[in-house]
Amino acid sequence: MTPKQVLDMANEKDLKVVDLRFLDFLGLWQHFTVPLSELDETSFEDGFGFDGSSIRGWQPIHASDMLVVPDSTTAQIDPFFAEPTLVLIGDIVDPITREPYSRDPRNIAKKAEAYLKGTGIGDTAYFGPEAEFFIFDDVRYDNASNGCFYEVDSVEGTWNTGRDEGPNLGYKPRHKEGYFPVPPTDKFQDLRTEMLLTLEQVGIEVECQHHEVATAGQAEIDMRFKSLVQMGDQLMWFKYVLKNVAYRHGRTVTFMPKPLYGDNGTGMHIHISIWKDGQPTFAGDKYAGLSENGMYAMGGILKHCPALCAFTNPSTNSYKRLVPGFEAPVNLAYSSRNRSAAVRIPMYSDSPKAKRVEFRTPDPSCNGYLAFSAMLMAVIDGIENRIDPGEPMDKNIYDLPPEKLANIPSAPGSLDEALAALKEDQEFLLKGGVFTQDVIDMWIDYKTENEINTVKLRPHPYEFFLYFDV
Repeated sequence: MTPKQVLDMANEKDLKVVDLRFLDFLGLWQHFTVPLSELDETSFEDGFGFDGSSIRGWQPIHASDMLVVPDSTTAQIDPFFAEPTLVLIGDIVDPITREPYSRDPRNIAKKAEAYLKGTGIGDTAYFGPEAEFFIFDDVRYDNASNGCFYEVDSVEGTWNTGRDEGPNLGYKPRHKEGYFPVPPTDKFQDLRTEMLLTLEQVGIEVECQHHEVATAGQAEIDMRFKSLVQMGDQLMWFKYVLKNVAYRHGRTVTFMPKPLYGDNGTGMHIHISIWKDGQPTFAGDKYAGLSENGMYAMGGILKHCPALCAFTNPSTNSYKRLVPGFEAPVNLAYSSRNRSAAVRIPMYSDSPKAKRVEFRTPDPSCNGYLAFSAMLMAVIDGIENRIDPGEPMDKNIYDLPPEKLANIPSAPGSLDEALAALKEDQEFLLKGGVFTQDVIDMWIDYKTENEINTVKLRPHPYEFFLYFDV
């Protein structure tokens, strides 16, 4: 919609307020609300002021003034607010220079799209993330100098088979058996359908919803693929909708990669393809129906995967999921059907339009704009430098003898390792000014100081079990 169309729509629906939203550096939606009377066509150029020093990883206090400039094409009506509210996603702009803000993730995504077009490789990069999540009934946690704990609970949790529920009716999926029995074992069918319909209400095309492998309400809802910036926007709506639908039913949703010990973690497999002039460029006569560019795209992802993980798996908890020897796709190999490989070529359809590459290592704790942009830059680097992905790995990687498994490189084992890889391998991200040195340095510094070090400094409860009696 144009600015005029947005205003006409707001007046036709008798909306009174506008909610302006943008993403902080790490990936959390922020917002503030203004009366509709404050919005006119000039607002889509002039923007609205706010304090950038209060946003994580952004401005210092002495240079805090920032502008959020609403994007008229993102207009939606919020499905949860009591007062019908127009929602506009905005871009962040420096109020003095009027330049897009370098640390605004949406700006980085826009630059990545522009860079792709400038290379001539393609004009559109499509992304299709499969974001998994958990639906819990209760979550409690605390951290103090003399103690810490966490506890989550779910009516589906297999640990509750012996709980007095007055009465306990059973039908609780065992560990790794949640994919995907019908109700009454699946207790969240109606809730997921409400999530699906609410996503459609805000303009998001959904392909399916289902229970996932783990006990305790693990689930997945798949969105139809969209271009980079559009999917970045949609992923924010996705998390917002799922959390709020669950919340109004007295439940909570988390995209934390590994909230449960002893069961599957939460991933976000990301499908990517590049198109040019309305035609897919990854379809061809090479392995699994890929083109030469499709093969090189996989080469770029596999080569840069350790550095990519700093953005696609950006939490210390991410690496509780990415543990070698289990089912998580930590092995840097590719295959047409082998889900234990980091990169897969889905084989559901022979149509050239369906040909894409699936990166299976990421998880939904990531900032989608940054993760998708970094992936695209790795793919472009692979194509431009004709990076050979090597031979496919069509056997079960975890059944290989140790001497062969030792020859397959692995994803980082910790956030420290991922950030160290990013320090050493960042040139592909800096091309075209898509990621700036300031962005990468701030990402590394913020993650190290506020996440890695704070976790390292705290005793772990299991250490008391292991070491208290030494």
